[in-house]
Amino acid sequence: MEQETKYDRHIAKKLDLITGLARNGCSDEQIAYHCGVSYSTFNRYKSNYPELVEALLIGRELSDIMVENALFKRAVGYSYTETTQEAKLDKDSGEYIMRTTKKVRKHVVPDVEAAKFWLKNRRTKDWKDNPGIGSSDMDNDQRIKEWLRVSSVDAGEVGSLFTDEDVFEDV
Repeated sequence: MEQETKYDRHIAKKLDLITGLARNGCSDEQIAYHCGVSYSTFNRYKSNYPELVEALLIGRELSDIMVENALFKRAVGYSYTETTQEAKLDKDSGEYIMRTTKKVRKHVVPDVEAAKFWLKNRRTKDWKDNPGIGSSDMDNDQRIKEWLRVSSVDAGEVGSLFTDEDVFEDV
């Protein structure tokens, strides 16, 4: 029987915790402290154990990407299919079986606040609360509403570019 290593005791059993700490913005030094190992040991483990690097990557980057994608979908609108299921008694087996009774295609309209947040952070020169000299007289809310109104892309068409799986797929 193999003897449990320090990595097994302090890191391997805590990979979910490490992912959460990374997602919450902790530095590698803080994560090492929470795991009970020195920073230099933690860095050595990162070089030798790819699952540790993956836990950090998922916590830091993948989580951000998923939130960015969800925000973008909300900003431009999207469509999804709502499925209703009910338990029906199967006469042959006598057991209840879940059966789909209805499927409805729904559309979530673009959210002005999500669009404003996205644009303020992505195009700070054009979309700030106080644009200053040389900017248009239209405030950001009006600009977004105007863009949505005159856009050559119908809101339903924009939303149809995205499905639930684009953002909310299992990782």
